Amino acid sequence: MPRPAAAAPGRGTAAPGPARLRLRALVVGAAAAVALTACTAEPATTPPGPPTAGPTATGPAPTDAGRAEVVARLAPSVVTVRTGEGAGSGVVYAPDVVITNAHVVGEATEVELTYADGTSSPGTVLATDATTDLAMIRSARTDLPVPEYRTDVPRPGEPVIAIGSPLGFEGTVTAGIVSGLDRQIPGSAAQSRALVDLIQTDAAISPGNSGGALLDETGRVIGINEAYLPPATGAVAIGFAIPAATAVDIAEQLLADGVAVHPFLGARLAPLTPQVREALGVAAQEGALVIEVQPGGPAAAAGVAPGDVVVELAGTEITTREDVLGALRDTEPGLATDIGVLRDGERLDLPLTIGSRRTS
Repeated sequence: MPRPAAAAPGRGTAAPGPARLRLRALVVGAAAAVALTACTAEPATTPPGPPTAGPTATGPAPTDAGRAEVVARLAPSVVTVRTGEGAGSGVVYAPDVVITNAHVVGEATEVELTYADGTSSPGTVLATDATTDLAMIRSARTDLPVPEYRTDVPRPGEPVIAIGSPLGFEGTVTAGIVSGLDRQIPGSAAQSRALVDLIQTDAAISPGNSGGALLDETGRVIGINEAYLPPATGAVAIGFAIPAATAVDIAEQLLADGVAVHPFLGARLAPLTPQVREALGVAAQEGALVIEVQPGGPAAAAGVAPGDVVVELAGTEITTREDVLGALRDTEPGLATDIGVLRDGERLDLPLTIGSRRTS
C-alpha cells in the first residue's frame, strides 16, 4: 500500500474540550475512504540526460501493428523492481537510473532490477519522495535505453499502453485510453498526499504494475503507474498514473539534492461529512474541515483556526480535502495568495503565504 502521509504535529495548545474531542471522534468515525489498492505484489513463486517533452500526439488511433512496434521498442525501458517485501515495476530515466514509486521500494536501500533481456543487476535506492510517491534507483548497468518523457498534458480519449510486471508477470502489456485528468481519488488524502492530480486510464493495472510506464501511442512516457481501484469497490478498469511532468520535476530534484521541495499549508484537514456538519452546525455543504493548525505554519500565520471550513485556496474552489492538495500542487513556496474559509457562517478571505516543506 502507499505509505500514509505523516500526521501533522500537534498544536502545542491546551487539552481539547468536550466539543473538540467530539469533533475528532466524528472525523475518525466518518472518514472511511473508498478502498484503494496500490500495485506492489508479493514475489511470484516462479522467478519471473534529462528526458525531453514532445508535442501533443494527434492523428488516428494506432493499429495493432503500430502498437506492437511501440511495445517492442519501449519494453527494454521498463524493468521489474524486487525487494525483500515484494515486487513492482520501474521505468528507465537515465542510462543508469530507474524511476519507480516510493511504495514499491518501501524502506529498502538495495533492490534487484530485472530487465527485458532476462538479466538482473543490483540497484541502490538514491532517494524517495513520500509526497509524490516517487523514488530513484541507481542501476549497476549503465547502458539502459532512455525513453522520451512527454510532459505536456494528454487529452481524454487518447490511446495509451501500460507496461509493467503485474503479479510478477514481467513485461505485461495492456492498452486503453486516457479516461480523465486531474483525478483525486476519494479519500486519498487520508492515505497518501500523492494520490491527487492523477491521470485516469482504463488500461488494466494490477498489483505489481506500480512504477511502470504509461505510454502514449508514439511510445512517449506520459505517466508512472500508481494505483487502481479494486473490483471490490464496484470499479471496472479504473487505474491511475502520476503525470510525467510531475515525475520529471521530482526526479530532477531528487537526483540533484536527494530531497524534493513542496508547497506547504500547515493544516490538518478532514472531510466535511453530514455527521460533522450536524454536530458543528456548519451550513457549508462542501469544503475541507480544518481540525489542526501547525503552530508557526503558513495557515496559522494567516489566521486559519480549527473548525474553519476551507472553501477556496489560491483562486481554486475547494469542495473536498483532496481539492486542497491539488490546489497546493499548482502553487509555489513563497507565493502570496488568499485562503477562503467559512467560520461561524461567515466567509473570510485571509492573506496566505504558501510555505515549503522538504521531503525525502
